[in-house]
Amino acid sequence: MSDDPKDNSNQNTDQTSKKEVSMTDMTPNDGVLKGKKTDIQNPELWEFPMNYPLSIIGHEGEHESLLNEIKLILGSQFPDFDLASIEVKPSRTGRFHSARVNLYLTEADQVNKLYASLDNAKTVRMVL
Repeated sequence: MSDDPKDNSNQNTDQTSKKEVSMTDMTPNDGVLKGKKTDIQNPELWEFPMNYPLSIIGHEGEHESLLNEIKLILGSQFPDFDLASIEVKPSRTGRFHSARVNLYLTEADQVNKLYASLDNAKTVRMVL
């Protein structure tokens, strides 16, 4: 062993053998979603039929447009749903509005269609 800082004969070679890990290596399914981004990824974990509470958050200043668009989507996909039961509340700061609904779902395809429709809606910012 040499104390000479220019002596490279005793450097640690572990640095060259380390594998670089990207985020996709750490996520399930090799980082690839199955189907569309709005599809259920693990349908085996869902038990149907079920009550499904949902919060739909709209863009700033879109209160009436949000409510109308949600009524169109839910009315077309769930004809038995009571549109009067939709609760719309402003956020604490008043910038956004959220619509809360409780749906009765019988199959995974209903969830996929619902989320695809809400994803395409212009007034919807986020769905929880």
